[in-house]
Amino acid sequence: MESKIEIISNKHKKIKKENLNLEFFNKKEIKNSSKFHESIVGYEKTPLISLDNLAKKLSLDKIWVKDESKRFGLNAFKVLGGAYCIAKYISEELGYERVLSYEELLSKEIKEKTGELTFVTATDGNHGRGVAWSANKMGHKSVVYMPKGSAKSRLDNIIKEGAHAEITDFNYDDAVRYANEMAEKNGWIMVQDTAWEGYEKIPTWISQGYATIIKEIEEEIQQKGENMFTHVILQAGVGSFAGAITGYLASNYKENLPLITVVEPENAACIFESGKSDNGKPKYVKGDLKTIMAGLACGEPNTITWEILKDYSSYFIKCKDELAAYGMRILSNSIGNDKRIISGESGAIGIGVLTYIIDNNIADVISKLNLNSNSRVLVISTEGDTDPIEYRNIVWKGKYYL
Repeated sequence: MESKIEIISNKHKKIKKENLNLEFFNKKEIKNSSKFHESIVGYEKTPLISLDNLAKKLSLDKIWVKDESKRFGLNAFKVLGGAYCIAKYISEELGYERVLSYEELLSKEIKEKTGELTFVTATDGNHGRGVAWSANKMGHKSVVYMPKGSAKSRLDNIIKEGAHAEITDFNYDDAVRYANEMAEKNGWIMVQDTAWEGYEKIPTWISQGYATIIKEIEEEIQQKGENMFTHVILQAGVGSFAGAITGYLASNYKENLPLITVVEPENAACIFESGKSDNGKPKYVKGDLKTIMAGLACGEPNTITWEILKDYSSYFIKCKDELAAYGMRILSNSIGNDKRIISGESGAIGIGVLTYIIDNNIADVISKLNLNSNSRVLVISTEGDTDPIEYRNIVWKGKYYL
């Protein structure tokens, strides 16, 4: 049987005592971003679901899935980054040393100082919807550009949040460049969760927003008096999300860092290719970046979070689209009294890869990842059915079957 995955160890891994990028993800910094999120009307922690029957089937001690489809009613986690970034940007522009609360940002005093701002971004859907929602809630405008092939349902959801949005003829990375050109031309504020030389502050704030997820997970496990996870499987597009989670863990757990594996679609595996490089520099993947995992269809790594992933993750995996579909069906059709989870293509890849490796007894990978009866595995379902038609095609009709 042809393997659906390719795995490499991180030959660049070097647990550094001092890493400048980690200071952005210490407990103090992430407490600030979490405090802002908690100030937003409608904030609730998303569910951390224990799939005990699946863990038993796979001979693991524990499997946790963080269900981000419940985040602010937006069906994905991305709003955490966009909302915090906009709040941080406005606070800094007005000279505040702290991040203003959601209520303060809506106040007449602050609105008179800022006027109406326009935030612009490029997105496959989830990030743009989060930026549009955040800008709208805070009384500002947004413009969103989407790469070719983006689902109309995702475009419609962005427009519903008050944005001017359109699907372009560009791939994701070129859509980012176009958005940046339009920002410079029109005096708009670029809100992008990837970094390049000269554009680092805003992507860092966005990643800090994402780290609220791991802080919630940590707190819930500690409150229940359970042992922490030994393994984390993180999906990556540009690596902002994976880098944020890894950065928080590396900053706060150091020698007790769990084994971190980064997973990507085979046609957009820029983190994987960067890991293969001899010099450890970020590598670009060109072309259409075709994959059903639209949220991961990125060819150029975030230069900030790549440094974190390079130093602290253990393995990189690239996989076929069928494993994302496999994960969607597993989570939708739970075993016994395990809770059902509606997870989209980019959200389900972690559980798809984990189950595929163990169910097919791929011994060398199981050994590399040190998966055994003591393993406590965390995966994060980063989105729900953000493309409902494709979700049903996969879960109901068996599209992309193994």
